[in-house]
Amino acid sequence: MIRRTTDLSATARAGFDALIDVRSPAEFAQDHVPGAINLPVLDDAERAEVGTLYVQQSKFLARRIGAAKVARNIAAHLDGPLKHRDGSFRPLVHCWRGGQRSGAMVSVMDQIGWPVTVLEGGYMTWRRTVQSALYAPDGPWQVVLLDGGTGSGKTALLERLAARGVQTIDLEGLAAHRGSLFGALKDQPQPAQKLFESRLFVALEALDPTRPVVIEAESSRIGARTVPPALWAAMGRAGVIELSAPVAARAAFSARVYADIAADPAGLEAALSRLPKHHSKETITGWKALAQVGDTTALAAALIADHYDPAYRRMTARRDRPVLGRVEMVEVSEAELDRAAGEIADTLSQGARA
Repeated sequence: MIRRTTDLSATARAGFDALIDVRSPAEFAQDHVPGAINLPVLDDAERAEVGTLYVQQSKFLARRIGAAKVARNIAAHLDGPLKHRDGSFRPLVHCWRGGQRSGAMVSVMDQIGWPVTVLEGGYMTWRRTVQSALYAPDGPWQVVLLDGGTGSGKTALLERLAARGVQTIDLEGLAAHRGSLFGALKDQPQPAQKLFESRLFVALEALDPTRPVVIEAESSRIGARTVPPALWAAMGRAGVIELSAPVAARAAFSARVYADIAADPAGLEAALSRLPKHHSKETITGWKALAQVGDTTALAAALIADHYDPAYRRMTARRDRPVLGRVEMVEVSEAELDRAAGEIADTLSQGARA
């Protein structure tokens, strides 16, 4: 018997052996339930072909040709990715809106004898779940922002805090971008906005709302992705823990972290050309000269002192947020980052007991 559900809670999702998305690869790439596998019953070209036939020629012809393609694709999945699944296999299957594509897959699975469940409303049920949480006026999260100038090791500290049991959200990791003009990751494009939101929703739903969650202080945009309204509102009212370190120390750390950018002279040149127009041509030419000779530490120091730190001071001057703690580092090294993580964890623990 084919079961039906609209429950997409973390507990419900964990109760299935697989979340199977039968939409086309292009639809899946735009957004999907994190952890789902893509077993399309029509690939991108087939979906376009059937849709064109349906509109321009004959609905009957489109259905007949489409059914043949769907049958062949389902057979390929049964002989391929699903080949070794035994009779206890419990999948949750969906397409776009819970229509013909998922209906075809679950009918075959039901005939095989698998206890299959179809997601009513399909992917759109998931999308509405994500939107209701992330596009509310506000969220329930107790956010603490980790703030500090460029190169102060905020992302590295998030990793260390998570290892100490502190709740964290790595927005840059979810967005596949380091959050600055030079933040694009080589050979790793950013996820689509909807997929970024799905990943963020899953990270947020795993949190204990009674405990603080540490997030790096960001602008509302991380590369081309936008922080959704509910989390942005929670970040706007959050207290901050401020990090500080000398420019030279932050420059040395940045040169290490952005070594992939330094190894791409053309990309570095292009990024420097996108700097704001208020920098003089002579200044930018000087920065490009440092890039050309490979002096990335000196380039990082110049950018921090003359571009990033002034912008950071302007931003912090406009903010009115409670400062929960200040952490000073003499260098941005492994040992200092470990010490800073311990100090931040202690600050959060004391705040929880207060």
